Amino acid sequence: MDGALAYRIDRHSGVATYVQIVQQTKQALRLGMLAPGDKLPTAREVVESTAINPNTVLKAYRELEREGLVEARRGLGTFVRRGLSTTPADSPLRTELDAWAERARTDGLDRDDVAALFTAVLETHFETHVETHVEPRTGTHPAPHHKGETP
Repeated sequence: MDGALAYRIDRHSGVATYVQIVQQTKQALRLGMLAPGDKLPTAREVVESTAINPNTVLKAYRELEREGLVEARRGLGTFVRRGLSTTPADSPLRTELDAWAERARTDGLDRDDVAALFTAVLETHFETHVETHVEPRTGTHPAPHHKGETP
């Protein structure tokens, strides 16, 4: 890979480092920054640029491989098997979103405010269905029980 993907690790995010690598790789795949056949940075390159443990990089790459997104080729590196791109990085939607984010920043919103607002809007337009268990006879939720107790 020609430096197109540079991982940025936020040690204060509360998100595991390997998960950040997985998420950033998937984002690059979705934006079309990575395509099938592209080579991911080597573990050594990631370690040099981020100062994280090489096993963390390998764990992330194994997770991506388990999901069928990349494949490790012995002695050659890790390569993208399939993309996730549906919208190119230069899409008009990205341009509009970029302008919106800039406006939000100049209006005084910080990153967390923007993330919360955007997440709320996403949830409105892309409903996620969370199943909850309801007791059939009473229509009530069962009382929680703790490990070792019988329900």
